[in-house]
Amino acid sequence: MGKLTKGNRSLEGRVALVTGAGSGMGRATAFVLADEGVQVALVDLNEAGLAETVDAIEGAGGRVRGWTVDLAEPGVAERAVEEAVAHFGGLDILINNAGISIFTSVDADNYLEIWDKHLSVLLTAQVRMVRAALPALRRSDAARIVNIASTEGLGATPYGSPYTAAKTGVTGLTRSLAVELGPEGITVNCICPGPIKTGMTAAISEEHKTIFAKRRTALKRYGEPEEVAQMTVSLCLPAASYLTGAVIPVDGGLMARNAR
Repeated sequence: MGKLTKGNRSLEGRVALVTGAGSGMGRATAFVLADEGVQVALVDLNEAGLAETVDAIEGAGGRVRGWTVDLAEPGVAERAVEEAVAHFGGLDILINNAGISIFTSVDADNYLEIWDKHLSVLLTAQVRMVRAALPALRRSDAARIVNIASTEGLGATPYGSPYTAAKTGVTGLTRSLAVELGPEGITVNCICPGPIKTGMTAAISEEHKTIFAKRRTALKRYGEPEEVAQMTVSLCLPAASYLTGAVIPVDGGLMARNAR
């Protein structure tokens, strides 16, 4: 059968940089990209976790390189992007996924320390990555930026104000950058994962996961990292050229359902 549409859904040969790729949604995103023939540059603070991701992709025949860095440190994002672009010869996709989560009360003695850490890792690091990546992205014919926020950026949970503030900032950053970079053809979108089985939720018992999911989500279960990754990668397709500034919950219907 002949082709009836003009859109290009192939990512073969593209270059993507994924932060927080040593576990969870970042690792799943790296795997999905690699399966699509994307050359992947991976960044994470966790050296062992990053090595596992890199080894898995190499074992499957993919092109990959990892950098163990702390994106909260000034200058690190810039060096990581520079080395990735030099290694792969360009950059088409930036996925800002690196994250932390520490719950604390607003009057805790170390609250401001936790506040600063969250903003540094969850928000400022994304800005640094975008700024560093822009020269290379501007040379791409299908440049894509996807920022990972959270449904905590659309609502709130007690004792999570540093996390919620930072993730809300990511949604605002996404919209602003979409407007700013749109005239150049660079799309900027945001994924807001809901309850997902990652390291951040590992301490929650399966019993409590089940109770929460049945009460709060339409699909009545926690999501898998790959389910988020598949949506993330769909935003990176060359054919996804008219979607920008979107803030998309991938949450099993959490935000759509009234709690009972």
